[in-house]
Amino acid sequence: MKTTHPPQILRALLVIGFVGTTAVALAQNKAVGFTPGENYSDGYIAGNTLYVAGQQGANIKDTDITEQTTSAIATVKTVVEHAGFRMADIVSVTIYVTSLDDVPAMNAVYKKLLPDPKPARATVQVAGLIGGAKIEMTAIAVKH
Repeated sequence: MKTTHPPQILRALLVIGFVGTTAVALAQNKAVGFTPGENYSDGYIAGNTLYVAGQQGANIKDTDITEQTTSAIATVKTVVEHAGFRMADIVSVTIYVTSLDDVPAMNAVYKKLLPDPKPARATVQVAGLIGGAKIEMTAIAVKH
């Protein structure tokens, strides 16, 4: 008799197999409005580490890089805090921008909103982002 399992169970078993007995849990999609079963999670916890998926800000249509950066950081903060972490736990950030001309304005917002010491960071120019966004951020947070 063939046994079938829902994809979520198989995925959880696969992840648990890779991380051994470390507790694995999702920072649920509901953090910023996505529903379970979408193509990705907003965040994923493995042990004491949270991996925050690419986050854009809300209401990006017709907004400039300053507003989009502020909103993207707020969205990252929502995921981080919903998962039980703090912004000070962020150790690494990757920022994707559609124009390097926007980096100085993005940096001004980033400097104000991320705590010191600032996390390690990479900034990458991309050809485009979903929804016409000018910026998207990923982050890794570690509970010390």
